[in-house]
Amino acid sequence: MKKFFQEIKADIKFKSAGPGQKLTESVGERAPKEKPNQPAVRQPRQGPTNEAQMAAAAALARLEQKQPKARGPTSQESIRNQVRKELRAEATVSGSTEAPGTNMVPEPREEGSAHLAVPGVCFTCPLTGATLRKDQRDAHIKEAILSHFSTDPVAASIMKIHTFNRDRDKVKLGVDTIAKYLDNICLHPEEEKYRKIKLQNKVFQERINCLEGTHEFFEAIGFQKALLPVPDQEGPEEFYVLSEAAVAEPQSLQRHKDQLLVAEPVRATLARQRRVFRPSPMASQFDLPGDFFNLTAEEIKREQRLRSEAVERLSVLRTKAMREREEQRELRKYTYTLLRVRLPDGCLLQGTFYARERVGALYAFVREALQSDWLPFDLLASGGQKLSEEDSLAFNECGLVPSALLTFSWDAAVLDDIRAAGAEPNSSILKPELLATIEKLS
Repeated sequence: MKKFFQEIKADIKFKSAGPGQKLTESVGERAPKEKPNQPAVRQPRQGPTNEAQMAAAAALARLEQKQPKARGPTSQESIRNQVRKELRAEATVSGSTEAPGTNMVPEPREEGSAHLAVPGVCFTCPLTGATLRKDQRDAHIKEAILSHFSTDPVAASIMKIHTFNRDRDKVKLGVDTIAKYLDNICLHPEEEKYRKIKLQNKVFQERINCLEGTHEFFEAIGFQKALLPVPDQEGPEEFYVLSEAAVAEPQSLQRHKDQLLVAEPVRATLARQRRVFRPSPMASQFDLPGDFFNLTAEEIKREQRLRSEAVERLSVLRTKAMREREEQRELRKYTYTLLRVRLPDGCLLQGTFYARERVGALYAFVREALQSDWLPFDLLASGGQKLSEEDSLAFNECGLVPSALLTFSWDAAVLDDIRAAGAEPNSSILKPELLATIEKLS
């Protein structure tokens, strides 16, 4: 069979060699018989001259200038992916491995994952003490304020005015106008005209009626609606009229006015979600949920604008200070950060913070967990950088976002006292109730 295929191949090669020639024919006799359309042998192509290369480069530069400017990613997921790609590229170029405490942007995990460092960002309601997720806090606070009307309608209406209305300028204008009404009543208790407020008055409509909770406040402090005649007008108008009982207690009106002026919006506070872990080689690994990477619509627009500006700056030489400012701007996109502190015995104390909180908040968090909370100590970031408790820097300005590992270190004087007393400086320093809740870092 092999010989059969070899014969077929030889026959094909023989036929493709062209017509045969007699051995007695000369070269001159064979020449006319060659095919006239046989392609000539190509000469090697010469490269472009220097002038042609310069002209091509100039044309390419003009073409690039006409190209539309690149736009930054608009979707939330594309922003996350772009940030991760840039940081990975920077790590690859530098060729450095991650040291303990160095911040690497982790992949966001699903909140149901059992390996998450924290289940998500949680908040505490100041009225009920309930722990809430991000999507629950606003509805829960509104419900708590409304339920407060049954026990203290004045306080509930004040909370509603400051919390339900988002425009702080309008709230301040409306509150100042209400305070002016009450001041007139307290300063002129005998003047009946100050005890009546016309609801169709232009000032009342523009400054007070547009705010939620104002009508509840007037009714809670003793105003009642009534139809009263108006001079030079056929039909009556609706007024708020202060009751005689409220007029007899001007101190109460003054107290309610002061409460209204100093009140603040009711906002859920960030839950630290304090956890204590046993010593682990995975202390610098953070598996964060999507809450730590979520951007609001305003933040997405801001990132798009910043990236568009960054494209324009690529052609401009930047100083070191300019580059540092841009790096800080990149870190400001995070709202939350997860921090771990390695204690002298190797245990890890973990908590959740706002990215814009000051370093002093971390010192206070650690001090609350210590048995001897009056002893001075230091917190060291990656590379041994000391973070000062008195420093006004925020976590995002220190590069401690969206997660970081820090090291606890005793003050030098305290360490000398510990050693002089014959104690072990690396012994456990946490409160016993926290040691009872210690977990394994998975």
